Amino acid sequence: MTSNRMLRIAFAAALGHATLAAADDDWMSRFSFSGYGTLGVVRSSERNADYLVDQFKPTGPGFTHEWSPDVDSRLAGQMTLKVSQSLTGVVQVIVQQRYDDTYKPEVEWANLKYDITPDLSVRAGRTVLPVFMVTDSRKVGYANPWVRPPVEVYGLVPLTHSDGIDGSFRWPIGAFNNTFQATYGRADIKFPLPVSGGVGDAKVRDILALVDTLEHGFLTLRLNYGQAKLTIDAFDPLFNAFRQFGPAGASIADRFELKDRRAEFVGAGVGYDPGAWFAIAEWAQFDTHSVVGKRSAWYVSGGARLGALTPYATYSRVKVDSATSDPGLPLAGLPPQLAQTVAILNGALNAQLSFVPAQTTWSAGVRWDAWRSVALKAQYDHVRRDQGTNGTFGNIQPGFQPGGSANIFSVAADFVF
Repeated sequence: MTSNRMLRIAFAAALGHATLAAADDDWMSRFSFSGYGTLGVVRSSERNADYLVDQFKPTGPGFTHEWSPDVDSRLAGQMTLKVSQSLTGVVQVIVQQRYDDTYKPEVEWANLKYDITPDLSVRAGRTVLPVFMVTDSRKVGYANPWVRPPVEVYGLVPLTHSDGIDGSFRWPIGAFNNTFQATYGRADIKFPLPVSGGVGDAKVRDILALVDTLEHGFLTLRLNYGQAKLTIDAFDPLFNAFRQFGPAGASIADRFELKDRRAEFVGAGVGYDPGAWFAIAEWAQFDTHSVVGKRSAWYVSGGARLGALTPYATYSRVKVDSATSDPGLPLAGLPPQLAQTVAILNGALNAQLSFVPAQTTWSAGVRWDAWRSVALKAQYDHVRRDQGTNGTFGNIQPGFQPGGSANIFSVAADFVF
């Protein structure tokens, strides 16, 4: 059953419940609406490439725009229907820069939630993919101290939702409140191809995410594990060409291609927020067992709340735990014309391996809660790319130097309603 058909069936059921509920005089009170948004602009000192905060961004500040509003700007609205005391339906639609540089509205959440008991619930439909500390509020700038969550960690898994089912169960463990959440689903996503400028398709199947959260007073601890089968057909021409060169080429294709490849994610986070100040740290590792590579990342961040002002600082790092180059097929003994073809294939493989980002960012910023439900923020990031890598920069132009550093300046207005 396709994910779209599953969503239609789920909401047909919700509509049926809502029709029955219409017999009550107060059924309109069962609906509620809320929303959030960000208006922001970002500038990069790197003029020969764009600063891209995730793999879905086709452009950004730097080469394409001196000041880019596309990085953080978004608007979302959410409709909630309380069908009964136990059954709730949610639809959230978001408008933000897409893979094709348009702002077409997309459904971020669309699910039905059934509370079996006050501590046990299940959901079906499109739900949040729970892989990070601020998963539920990842795109809600107003709920976070920073302009955006640290890209080194949150760029590991840019996918934010899945179509399927999930369940959560709460129970006490000593002095802690413990919540365990399990998600199973799938997703189809599109992304801009960095070399050709085209569009790639990623099929993510059999998503399984397990999350355990412990809370006690101001302290929060979180552990995550996730896995899925990942297919990206855009790499097929490259690895099909390698297979034409016998067992040696087939070995390279088997090692790097993305066909139902098992991808794994593990993460851990800790946060402490007594109100007057906050501290949060997170570590994660993502391994695709393919040409996309294996990466680990972490950050530490803290700040103080001084009335309406919250100054903060963050250190974040992402590094590559897999090979960033490969010798490819040997050229020795090949006829000149064939050797040239093999050299092109080897170069394409190594170019893709070099796209895996590795960098360090030092950040400092301030949040000003200027009005009720509105926060103004300014943030400075100093990004230092690892030697020989592009980091989180794309649309590379002549004159760009792998490694090196760049300064990023962001201002944003976050709001909820």
